[in-house]
Amino acid sequence: MLILGILSPLTAAKITKEVCETQKGTFIFAGGECIEYAVIEGERKNALTVIVHGTWKAGTDILARYTPFAETINLATDITTVAVALPGYSHSSTNHLHALSHKGGEKPFATQAYVQFLDQLIQALQKRYHADTVNYIGHSAGASMGATLTGYHPGLISNIALAGGRYHARGAEHGRGLIFISDYIDRLDRKTRYLLIYGSKDTISRPRISKDFYALAKKVGLNVTLVEVKDAAHLDLDMTDTSVEAIEKMLE
Repeated sequence: MLILGILSPLTAAKITKEVCETQKGTFIFAGGECIEYAVIEGERKNALTVIVHGTWKAGTDILARYTPFAETINLATDITTVAVALPGYSHSSTNHLHALSHKGGEKPFATQAYVQFLDQLIQALQKRYHADTVNYIGHSAGASMGATLTGYHPGLISNIALAGGRYHARGAEHGRGLIFISDYIDRLDRKTRYLLIYGSKDTISRPRISKDFYALAKKVGLNVTLVEVKDAAHLDLDMTDTSVEAIEKMLE
Protein backbone atom coordinates (compact mmCIF):
# COMPACT_ATOMS: atom_id res chain seq x y z
CA MET A 1 0.00 0.00 0.00
CA LEU A 2 1.32 3.41 -0.97
CA ILE A 3 1.61 5.82 1.94
CA LEU A 4 1.54 9.48 1.07
CA GLY A 5 3.48 11.88 3.25
CA ILE A 6 2.39 15.31 4.40
CA LEU A 7 4.63 18.06 3.11
CA SER A 8 4.76 21.76 3.81
CA PRO A 9 3.67 23.71 0.74
CA LEU A 10 5.01 27.17 0.03
CA THR A 11 2.83 28.85 2.62
CA ALA A 12 5.25 30.91 4.72
CA ALA A 13 4.71 33.95 2.51
CA LYS A 14 3.18 34.75 -0.81
CA ILE A 15 5.46 33.34 -3.48
CA THR A 16 6.25 35.61 -6.39
CA LYS A 17 6.89 34.47 -9.93
CA GLU A 18 10.59 35.25 -9.50
CA VAL A 19 10.86 33.14 -6.35
CA CYS A 20 8.79 30.36 -7.92
CA GLU A 21 11.19 30.03 -10.82
CA THR A 22 14.14 29.51 -8.44
CA GLN A 23 12.57 26.60 -6.56
CA LYS A 24 14.27 23.23 -6.75
CA GLY A 25 12.13 20.88 -8.77
CA THR A 26 9.64 21.57 -11.54
CA PHE A 27 7.36 24.55 -10.97
CA ILE A 28 5.22 26.91 -12.98
CA PHE A 29 3.69 30.21 -11.91
CA ALA A 30 0.07 30.52 -13.01
CA GLY A 31 -3.07 32.12 -11.65
CA GLY A 32 -1.06 33.75 -8.89
CA GLU A 33 0.17 30.38 -7.56
CA CYS A 34 3.49 28.57 -7.72
CA ILE A 35 2.55 25.07 -8.82
CA GLU A 36 4.77 22.01 -8.53
CA TYR A 37 4.31 19.36 -11.19
CA ALA A 38 5.87 16.24 -12.66
CA VAL A 39 6.40 15.89 -16.39
CA ILE A 40 7.15 12.86 -18.53
CA GLU A 41 8.17 13.80 -22.04
CA GLY A 42 6.66 12.06 -25.04
CA GLU A 43 7.55 11.78 -28.72
CA ARG A 44 4.21 12.91 -30.13
CA LYS A 45 4.56 16.56 -31.06
CA ASN A 46 2.26 19.49 -30.30
CA ALA A 47 0.16 17.60 -27.73
CA LEU A 48 0.00 17.69 -23.95
CA THR A 49 -1.94 15.68 -21.37
CA VAL A 50 -2.58 17.23 -17.95
CA ILE A 51 -3.64 15.11 -14.96
CA VAL A 52 -5.51 16.81 -12.13
CA HIS A 53 -6.14 15.11 -8.79
CA GLY A 54 -9.07 15.34 -6.43
CA THR A 55 -9.46 16.22 -2.75
CA TRP A 56 -6.87 14.95 -0.31
CA LYS A 57 -5.72 16.16 3.10
CA ALA A 58 -3.97 19.51 2.78
CA GLY A 59 -0.21 19.12 2.42
CA THR A 60 -0.35 15.63 0.95
CA ASP A 61 2.55 14.82 -1.36
CA ILE A 62 0.17 14.22 -4.24
CA LEU A 63 2.97 13.89 -6.80
CA ALA A 64 4.20 10.77 -5.04
CA ARG A 65 0.92 9.19 -6.08
CA TYR A 66 0.36 10.76 -9.47
CA THR A 67 3.82 10.71 -11.04
CA PRO A 68 3.64 6.92 -11.59
CA PHE A 69 0.18 7.38 -13.10
CA ALA A 70 1.53 10.07 -15.44
CA GLU A 71 4.25 7.62 -16.48
CA THR A 72 1.59 5.01 -17.22
CA ILE A 73 -0.40 7.42 -19.40
CA ASN A 74 2.75 8.57 -21.18
CA LEU A 75 3.74 4.98 -21.88
CA ALA A 76 0.28 4.20 -23.26
CA THR A 77 0.05 7.31 -25.47
CA ASP A 78 3.58 8.66 -26.04
CA ILE A 79 2.20 12.14 -25.32
CA THR A 80 4.03 14.50 -22.95
CA THR A 81 2.12 14.08 -19.70
CA VAL A 82 2.02 16.41 -16.71
CA ALA A 83 0.68 15.65 -13.23
CA VAL A 84 0.03 18.82 -11.25
CA ALA A 85 -0.12 19.40 -7.51
CA LEU A 86 -2.90 21.91 -6.89
CA PRO A 87 -2.45 24.70 -4.31
CA GLY A 88 -1.69 23.30 -0.87
CA TYR A 89 -0.40 19.93 -2.14
CA SER A 90 3.19 18.70 -2.49
CA HIS A 91 5.15 21.98 -2.58
CA SER A 92 2.59 24.11 -4.40
CA SER A 93 1.78 27.48 -2.88
CA THR A 94 -1.38 28.81 -1.28
CA ASN A 95 -0.99 32.45 -2.23
CA HIS A 96 -4.67 32.98 -2.94
CA LEU A 97 -6.31 29.54 -2.96
CA HIS A 98 -6.59 26.97 -0.19
CA ALA A 99 -6.20 23.23 -0.61
CA LEU A 100 -9.30 21.45 -1.85
CA SER A 101 -9.81 20.02 1.63
CA HIS A 102 -9.90 23.46 3.25
CA LYS A 103 -12.51 23.42 6.02
CA GLY A 104 -13.34 27.10 5.84
CA GLY A 105 -14.78 27.06 2.33
CA GLU A 106 -17.54 25.19 0.56
CA LYS A 107 -16.49 23.03 -2.37
CA PRO A 108 -13.65 25.21 -3.68
CA PHE A 109 -13.48 23.14 -6.88
CA ALA A 110 -16.89 24.54 -7.86
CA THR A 111 -16.04 28.21 -7.36
CA GLN A 112 -15.33 30.56 -10.23
CA ALA A 113 -12.02 31.55 -8.62
CA TYR A 114 -10.73 27.98 -8.72
CA VAL A 115 -11.94 27.29 -12.25
CA GLN A 116 -10.36 30.55 -13.40
CA PHE A 117 -7.09 29.52 -11.76
CA LEU A 118 -7.25 26.13 -13.50
CA ASP A 119 -7.86 27.89 -16.81
CA GLN A 120 -4.71 29.96 -16.36
CA LEU A 121 -2.68 26.93 -15.24
CA ILE A 122 -3.67 24.87 -18.27
CA GLN A 123 -2.87 27.76 -20.61
CA ALA A 124 0.54 28.28 -18.97
CA LEU A 125 1.41 24.59 -19.37
CA GLN A 126 0.15 24.63 -22.95
CA LYS A 127 2.45 27.54 -23.71
CA ARG A 128 5.45 26.00 -21.94
CA TYR A 129 5.14 22.73 -23.89
CA HIS A 130 4.11 24.29 -27.22
CA ALA A 131 0.94 22.22 -27.42
CA ASP A 132 -1.75 22.73 -30.01
CA THR A 133 -3.82 19.92 -28.50
CA VAL A 134 -4.52 19.77 -24.76
CA ASN A 135 -5.88 16.61 -23.15
CA TYR A 136 -7.15 16.50 -19.58
CA ILE A 137 -7.58 13.66 -17.09
CA GLY A 138 -9.37 14.50 -13.85
CA HIS A 139 -10.45 12.49 -10.84
CA SER A 140 -13.20 13.50 -8.42
CA ALA A 141 -12.87 17.25 -7.76
CA GLY A 142 -10.32 17.37 -10.57
CA ALA A 143 -12.93 15.87 -12.89
CA SER A 144 -15.62 18.28 -11.74
CA MET A 145 -13.59 21.44 -12.28
CA GLY A 146 -12.12 20.15 -15.53
CA ALA A 147 -15.60 19.52 -16.88
CA THR A 148 -16.67 23.01 -15.86
CA LEU A 149 -13.59 24.47 -17.52
CA THR A 150 -14.70 23.11 -20.90
CA GLY A 151 -17.70 25.42 -20.60
CA TYR A 152 -15.88 28.30 -18.94
CA HIS A 153 -13.24 28.29 -21.72
CA PRO A 154 -14.66 26.40 -24.73
CA GLY A 155 -12.07 24.94 -27.08
CA LEU A 156 -9.16 24.97 -24.64
CA ILE A 157 -9.34 21.21 -24.04
CA SER A 158 -9.68 18.81 -26.97
CA ASN A 159 -10.10 15.52 -25.09
CA ILE A 160 -11.19 15.14 -21.48
CA ALA A 161 -11.46 12.04 -19.27
CA LEU A 162 -13.63 12.54 -16.20
CA ALA A 163 -13.48 9.88 -13.48
CA GLY A 164 -15.93 10.14 -10.59
CA GLY A 165 -16.84 13.80 -11.06
CA ARG A 166 -19.78 16.08 -10.30
CA TYR A 167 -21.66 17.81 -13.10
CA HIS A 168 -24.70 19.43 -11.48
CA ALA A 169 -25.44 21.48 -8.38
CA ARG A 170 -27.45 19.69 -5.72
CA GLY A 171 -30.39 21.02 -3.77
CA ALA A 172 -29.27 23.86 -1.53
CA GLU A 173 -26.13 24.40 -3.64
CA HIS A 174 -28.26 26.29 -6.15
CA GLY A 175 -27.92 30.02 -5.61
CA ARG A 176 -24.63 29.79 -3.68
CA GLY A 177 -22.48 30.84 -6.59
CA LEU A 178 -21.11 27.36 -7.27
CA ILE A 179 -20.59 26.48 -10.92
CA PHE A 180 -20.72 23.16 -12.77
CA ILE A 181 -20.55 22.10 -16.40
CA SER A 182 -24.34 21.91 -16.57
CA ASP A 183 -24.40 25.70 -16.10
CA TYR A 184 -22.50 26.07 -19.39
CA ILE A 185 -24.20 23.33 -21.36
CA ASP A 186 -25.10 25.63 -24.28
CA ARG A 187 -21.53 26.96 -24.57
CA LEU A 188 -19.67 23.66 -24.86
CA ASP A 189 -17.50 23.08 -27.92
CA ARG A 190 -18.99 20.17 -29.86
CA LYS A 191 -15.49 19.27 -31.08
CA THR A 192 -14.35 18.39 -27.56
CA ARG A 193 -14.44 14.67 -26.80
CA TYR A 194 -15.72 13.66 -23.37
CA LEU A 195 -14.98 10.37 -21.63
CA LEU A 196 -17.12 9.76 -18.53
CA ILE A 197 -15.82 7.04 -16.21
CA TYR A 198 -17.74 5.70 -13.24
CA GLY A 199 -17.18 2.89 -10.78
CA SER A 200 -20.07 0.53 -10.15
CA LYS A 201 -19.28 0.60 -6.42
CA ASP A 202 -18.47 4.29 -6.10
CA THR A 203 -20.42 5.69 -3.15
CA ILE A 204 -18.98 9.22 -3.43
CA SER A 205 -19.76 9.95 -7.07
CA ARG A 206 -22.49 7.40 -7.57
CA PRO A 207 -22.98 5.85 -11.03
CA ARG A 208 -26.22 7.75 -11.54
CA ILE A 209 -24.32 11.07 -11.55
CA SER A 210 -22.29 10.09 -14.61
CA LYS A 211 -25.20 8.35 -16.30
CA ASP A 212 -27.44 11.38 -15.92
CA PHE A 213 -24.84 13.71 -17.35
CA TYR A 214 -24.14 11.28 -20.18
CA ALA A 215 -27.83 11.39 -21.11
CA LEU A 216 -27.78 15.20 -21.07
CA ALA A 217 -24.54 15.31 -23.09
CA LYS A 218 -26.00 13.01 -25.75
CA LYS A 219 -29.16 15.09 -25.87
CA VAL A 220 -27.28 18.30 -26.65
CA GLY A 221 -25.01 16.62 -29.20
CA LEU A 222 -21.70 16.27 -27.39
CA ASN A 223 -19.11 13.72 -28.44
CA VAL A 224 -19.31 11.62 -25.28
CA THR A 225 -18.47 8.08 -24.23
CA LEU A 226 -19.56 6.40 -21.00
CA VAL A 227 -17.39 3.71 -19.40
CA GLU A 228 -18.21 1.56 -16.39
CA VAL A 229 -15.44 0.15 -14.22
CA LYS A 230 -17.01 -2.89 -12.65
CA ASP A 231 -16.60 -3.32 -8.88
CA ALA A 232 -14.54 -0.10 -8.68
CA ALA A 233 -14.90 2.33 -5.78
CA HIS A 234 -14.07 6.06 -5.88
CA LEU A 235 -10.41 5.82 -4.84
CA ASP A 236 -8.05 5.21 -7.77
CA LEU A 237 -10.93 5.06 -10.25
CA ASP A 238 -8.85 7.00 -12.77
CA MET A 239 -5.96 4.55 -12.42
CA THR A 240 -7.81 1.30 -13.13
CA ASP A 241 -6.88 -0.78 -16.17
CA THR A 242 -10.31 -0.12 -17.67
CA SER A 243 -9.86 3.64 -17.30
CA VAL A 244 -6.35 3.63 -18.78
CA GLU A 245 -7.51 1.56 -21.75
CA ALA A 246 -10.40 3.95 -22.40
CA ILE A 247 -8.12 6.99 -22.11
CA GLU A 248 -5.58 5.43 -24.48
CA LYS A 249 -8.34 4.78 -27.01
CA MET A 250 -9.58 8.36 -26.76
CA LEU A 251 -6.07 9.72 -27.35
CA GLU A 252 -5.17 7.49 -30.30
